[in-house]
Amino acid sequence: MIRAAIVGLGRWGQNLVTSVRDSETMRFTAAHTRTRESAAAFCATSGLRWVESLDTILNDATIDAVVFATPHTQHTQQVIRAAAAGKHVFMEKPFSLSVADAERARDAADRAGIVLAVGFNRRFHPSMGYLRQAVIDGRLGTLVTISAEQTALHGITMSPGAWRARPDEAPAGAMTAIGVHLVDGMIDLFGPVSQVYAQVSRRAAPLADDTTDVMLRFANGASGHIFCSTAATPHYRMAVYGTGGFAEVLGHSMTTFRLVPAIDGAAFGTGPAEVIESAGFNMLTAELHAFAASIECGRLFPTPLEQIIHGVAVFEAVAKSALQNEPITIG
Repeated sequence: MIRAAIVGLGRWGQNLVTSVRDSETMRFTAAHTRTRESAAAFCATSGLRWVESLDTILNDATIDAVVFATPHTQHTQQVIRAAAAGKHVFMEKPFSLSVADAERARDAADRAGIVLAVGFNRRFHPSMGYLRQAVIDGRLGTLVTISAEQTALHGITMSPGAWRARPDEAPAGAMTAIGVHLVDGMIDLFGPVSQVYAQVSRRAAPLADDTTDVMLRFANGASGHIFCSTAATPHYRMAVYGTGGFAEVLGHSMTTFRLVPAIDGAAFGTGPAEVIESAGFNMLTAELHAFAASIECGRLFPTPLEQIIHGVAVFEAVAKSALQNEPITIG
């Protein structure tokens, strides 16, 4: 049993705690957040001991790991501090807002010999597994393009004091809230990104830019497109098109996987669709159990850090492209 502390008990931090409430693999025992009063009721019902500071957690020998659901600009220093204390770290996405900071955090974890995991939970869904396997097995033929969209409405309801509305915490429109998930999925399926061209706009959210479109070119020669928004009706789709067929994952909870094969020699016809439904899967439980297994068994966390750091490079390039209104090449 991995004993963990949660730092940051906003909506997402509470979701993480709840996801392993009945787990025999990992248990949250302590919590720290900026305002004790806002977390008191949740701590009481979840059996969490609230502590005054991160230092208290890092000096507690009964805590094996720290899970952070905190403002993005704090991530790098939090990883460095936790690693120095010998605590394993699970960091919510985005890992960092710059490659330089991401590398500093990774290097600190390597020196300390701790497990460092980043919360790209959508990689763990069975539907994404089916899509990944279809690509690996060559069922889609030569890969032509990948298209991804994810939308939500929380940008419209953010309060003026919300840290997620600050441009230093959430640059490039919907990228930190949503878009980095799509970038991560694309890197998982298609490999490194070589160039991006991005546009950012504000359509309906009162406090911050809410919509981001990105055209991508991959090192393998394929193209891609991302649309993400925090001011549009909730939806999710990740679709891969190839010469042998196309496959997609659909729905905000990623419940549906669908593969439509091409017919040899037919310019427009397709074969019967293969559809697999995976309802009720908890991605947060899966990623935290994988984190615990990495600690207990010494196995690598399923999302490689080199891919995560490349994702940070793509994010940096998206922000730069949107600011300069030109394509940015990723070295």
